[in-house]
Amino acid sequence: MGLSPPPHRIALLFNANKGYDREVIAGIGQYLNSTRVEWDLYLEEDFRSRVQGIERWHGDGIIADFDDPQVVEALSKSALPVVAVGGSYANAARYPEHIPYIATDNAKLVQLGYRHLIDQGLSSFAYYGLPPAPGNAWAAEREAAYAQQLLTDELPITIFRGQPTSAGGWDNASEQLVEWLQELPKPIGILCVTDARARQLVQACQLAKISVPEQVAVVGIDNDPLTQMLTRIPLTSVMQGTEEMGRTAAHLLHQMLRGADHSQTRIIVPPVGINVQSSSRHQPLRSPLVMRARHYIRQYGCLGVKTEQVADYVGVSRTALEEHFRRELKQTVHQALLQHKLEHAGELLISSSLPLADIAVRCGFTSLQYMYAVFRREYNLTPKQFQAQHRGAEITDSTGSSA
Repeated sequence: MGLSPPPHRIALLFNANKGYDREVIAGIGQYLNSTRVEWDLYLEEDFRSRVQGIERWHGDGIIADFDDPQVVEALSKSALPVVAVGGSYANAARYPEHIPYIATDNAKLVQLGYRHLIDQGLSSFAYYGLPPAPGNAWAAEREAAYAQQLLTDELPITIFRGQPTSAGGWDNASEQLVEWLQELPKPIGILCVTDARARQLVQACQLAKISVPEQVAVVGIDNDPLTQMLTRIPLTSVMQGTEEMGRTAAHLLHQMLRGADHSQTRIIVPPVGINVQSSSRHQPLRSPLVMRARHYIRQYGCLGVKTEQVADYVGVSRTALEEHFRRELKQTVHQALLQHKLEHAGELLISSSLPLADIAVRCGFTSLQYMYAVFRREYNLTPKQFQAQHRGAEITDSTGSSA
């Protein structure tokens, strides 16, 4: 028997410190694991994209982030098969010539986030983007798509780009963002160009004591788990089809290595959907006291706070706050705290593999037994049964019962 040919040597030029790039790489890995393709992958050890000297790299093909102008320049004269991954363009002339291009659909990302805010009953909207920069062409496309949506709907176009993120300019940038937020009409829905920008916006709302989502409903783009971890108020985010982009790019390069011509191929990948969380669940409220209280509960409700602490934050007596809650929400402050814990516990039961005891602690229940009692009382289900019902799979409960 003859020896098997050596695996193709493939370079992945991405900055995997970004969630977007990591998910594209994950899609490439999924393609390799689901086929018999064997590639010898070249990535920097710290998962950063460094193109200096790439012209001297002796490989067989490249998949690269073409949102990075340095990558585009470095590969402009490459003789190797290249598959480009990046953002979509409204003007088709902006795509690179003679290179297959897999794009996230910027227009549909924006449309999905904007339509979600409309569905929350909002009528005022704004956009928080990024300042112009050579590597921000994708952000400019999203901003233009947003402006076109508002133009089509005959609504005023309100856009704030802010400053680039830097340690030296952080205080000034935060102050400018707070000033912009204070000047906006309320309530308002704000679509952010990325989750990172959305996190900054939520943080600025907290500094300015602006309630999220009662006064400002926030939607990001990326559904980045790390950003979600750093945001006290769970962040609604549009999910890009990044893994599909990676799988598609790998499939095209695999075909090109076997002689296929994809020089004119351009594939636009739509978003997967939207992960709806607390930051955009707008509920019109008349009482500013209830707005502030719910804002506090969203931030600290799972940390064991009591009704008295909520009242202290708002600056009124417990009796007065309870009266406002009954009038506005038809529930007590304690019930609102418990509802918040239940919602957070339900999200963790569905989306995580944490042990039940850990979920109870994270959601502020005094014990696992108490969490069981509350689930049985409110849902007529144990936490395990709730998890099985929402995951669509039967899971045997520790008591021996099953969903």
